[in-house]
Amino acid sequence: MKNTGASSKTNWHGISSDLTLEALGSSQNGLTKIDAEARFSTHGPNRMPQAPRRNSLVRFLLHFHNILIYVLLGAALITALLGHWVDTWVILTVVVVNAIIGFMQEGKAEQAMDAIRHMLAPQANVIRAGERANIAGEQLVPGDIVILEAGDKVPADLRIINAHGLTVQEAILTGESVPVDKHTHLVAENAALGDRSCMAYSGTLVTSGQGKGVIVATGSDTEIGRISGLLSQIETLTTPLVTQMNVFAKWLTILILVIAVILLAFGYFVAHYDFTEIFMAVVGLSVAAIPEGLPAVLTITLAIGVQAMAQRNAIVRRLPAIETLGSVSVICTDKTGTLTRNEMMVSSVLTHRHLFTLEGSGYEPKGSLMLEDAFVSPAQHAVLEELARASILCNDASLREHNGAWIVEGDPMEGALLSFAGKMDLNTRQEQASWARTDAIPFDAKHQFMATLNHDHEHHAFIHVKGAPERMLAMCANQRSANGGTEPLDTVYWSEQADAIAALGQRVLAIAVNPTSPAHTVLEHAEVSGSLTLIGMLGMIDPPRQDAITAVAECHDAGIQVKMITGDHTKTAAAIGKQVGLQNTTKVLSGKELDELDDTALSQAILECDIFARTNPEHKLRLVMALQAHGKTVAMTGDGVNDAPALKRADAGIAMGLKGSEAAKEAADLVLADDNFASIVAAVREGRTVYDNLKKVLSWTLPTNAGEAMTIVLALLLGMTLPITPIQILWVNLITAITLGIALAFEPTEKNTMRRPPRSRHELLLNGGLLWHIVLVSFLFLCGVFGTYSYAIDNGYSVNLARTIALNTLVVMEIFHLFFIRNIYSASLTWQGVRGTKVVWAVVISITIAQFAITYLPLLQTVFSTESIPFLDGLIIIAVGIALFTIIEAEKQMRLAFQKMKGE
Repeated sequence: MKNTGASSKTNWHGISSDLTLEALGSSQNGLTKIDAEARFSTHGPNRMPQAPRRNSLVRFLLHFHNILIYVLLGAALITALLGHWVDTWVILTVVVVNAIIGFMQEGKAEQAMDAIRHMLAPQANVIRAGERANIAGEQLVPGDIVILEAGDKVPADLRIINAHGLTVQEAILTGESVPVDKHTHLVAENAALGDRSCMAYSGTLVTSGQGKGVIVATGSDTEIGRISGLLSQIETLTTPLVTQMNVFAKWLTILILVIAVILLAFGYFVAHYDFTEIFMAVVGLSVAAIPEGLPAVLTITLAIGVQAMAQRNAIVRRLPAIETLGSVSVICTDKTGTLTRNEMMVSSVLTHRHLFTLEGSGYEPKGSLMLEDAFVSPAQHAVLEELARASILCNDASLREHNGAWIVEGDPMEGALLSFAGKMDLNTRQEQASWARTDAIPFDAKHQFMATLNHDHEHHAFIHVKGAPERMLAMCANQRSANGGTEPLDTVYWSEQADAIAALGQRVLAIAVNPTSPAHTVLEHAEVSGSLTLIGMLGMIDPPRQDAITAVAECHDAGIQVKMITGDHTKTAAAIGKQVGLQNTTKVLSGKELDELDDTALSQAILECDIFARTNPEHKLRLVMALQAHGKTVAMTGDGVNDAPALKRADAGIAMGLKGSEAAKEAADLVLADDNFASIVAAVREGRTVYDNLKKVLSWTLPTNAGEAMTIVLALLLGMTLPITPIQILWVNLITAITLGIALAFEPTEKNTMRRPPRSRHELLLNGGLLWHIVLVSFLFLCGVFGTYSYAIDNGYSVNLARTIALNTLVVMEIFHLFFIRNIYSASLTWQGVRGTKVVWAVVISITIAQFAITYLPLLQTVFSTESIPFLDGLIIIAVGIALFTIIEAEKQMRLAFQKMKGE
């Protein structure tokens, strides 16, 4: 019994086209209208199903489901009960803004599926009931016969049943930069996706020729649909920053609540404070301890990082991805278009006696010719001119300059031939005008060559042929000699040299000619078989970016491994890997070999191998997960649909902006606007800077808040008058907690940032070093505040003046603490450290003016219960700040010196 539809599990490439038609219940005449309608009702539209989405209101409210947000909402409620409405609105604004930003960013992540859905062809030419028809792509069903022509987008997965010079660009699925020749012959069932030459897959592009295929899969059953399914199943990993902030928020909440309860119980049952009085004091303590401005400052720090990265051509789609990029320890990169230019270029030129190498940049028809490491002129070797002329005439592509870039219209390999001719000092337009084409045999995968018949105005006629080396050697009778004549064909020489060039990862093309009668105007296959003169061979490769080579070296200096994961051939991948400077290039694992490895073996192989070729989306995804299992923070770069699942799974997915597919961009966390691998290094540097600045913000904020809280705690425990009133503490939080923290967000990159090894993904933001710093600085803040308060009281100053002195001491110590925090990995007492940045000094000056206002303006003195400070006492306050800076700087230098000794 015949099937009426396709099975997504059938290896259609492993059975003949006749059996495929029979299995699908179809024929060369296509389906009848009734059959098509029946199958449409069974299989549905040829499009990607849209994943169910949560209600927008629910998604928005879920952004408030966070313990730190609960603490902040509690703080807002408490400040409202205290009547501090300014603080209430500030806290609520921070919470709502954070929720809005998160809601907007989350919505973008769901667009990856939509991007793939839109890749399917909108229209398709089919044969139904023996007649050709143009129908909507969504109406296609398994068994439909689709007509393919140059420029068409393949509308569904097809088994080729007829092909004439058919080539398909499959880079979005395989990463292979050169169009693939298609034929009708079956291939091995275990053939990799890129080797299934009898299949055409949905979303790929027909570059030349004609053909027909029978649809074997539509919609979600296609290869693109399978990738879409992978995307929907992949859980996006949370970033280290988000994880650590959640842990920090939980423990901060517990700590504040425990201290508050203990103090409340102590004050009421032991010290016998009035319950209302002690309750309000504890509330003031809680407000002082909660860093309510921290979420805003962290968000602003990340936003500043977004702007800095944009200037380096890295577009950030998810804010937390910035600090994740700073912790990256492995970059898994695609080859085509990422490490390479995605442009074919002639790199080797083989003649009957020489092997030349050719330099250049992509398709630009300019470059140097070298022979045995010495520069030579094309004019010194006449055979090169003949080789270049044949490359121009036996060619259907065109090469033109557009906005400073050279663009090929047609086959990339033929574009590379035109560029080669330009480097040999031949003018393409003049040659084409001088040698008119009168007939041609187009390229066909069956005979593996293309031939043209050309005449000039001086009654000369030549047949020019290009094709696969093994095929061309069988078609040649002799070879071009040194004097321009012919000599017997040295088959062994040409075969060995062609194999050597192919071993470098280059695609080899042989070129031959044959003079003919000027009256000859029709070209037959018999005229090019066994009578040609071989001129030479050309080796072509998609060359690596020069700046990618430098970028890979910088990654290694920064302790970041670089691994190539590509769908291209193993030899090509190995050659590019060596050229860009990957570390382990002696071993290349193919997709087939990966399939044979279990998870344990793969876990070991991923550490020993840096190049993986002929991979499919599952392989890329599996490799990323294997690295993550080793505790690595993985960045994945790519541009094709085949990269989307791995981009989504990676800790930091980086898509190419110029040549990347929309699916890759939507699945990624960052998009490179210039498709430049070197931009990744700049982005990593910026990511490390952002993380350093986040750490600085925490290192400044937490000791400050802890110092303020401890002042209240100690005063309550000792039964003393509060040295700073609750309203004064709220003032300090209002003018310094956010402003000084924001100043740290603008800090430039510290020296040797890219010389440090990447931090562990498990490294705590709130680590032992930061905890020690909090304890030390909090203690010093406590000493400074109580010291100046006691000094004022001992001198007979009023309580209000003593509190004013303590208040200003607190602010001055925070300012000096800021200058210390600016350089956490190097000395702070330097001219650069003192000079600071424009933002730092703008904030310091603003805060100084504000402090002078509440200290000396009568109206504000009434509001904050302050009094004017005498000049000498003002100097003492500054001296306390200098003392704080000196102590913590000395401690840091001792710690750095100890770490250096320990490292040595």
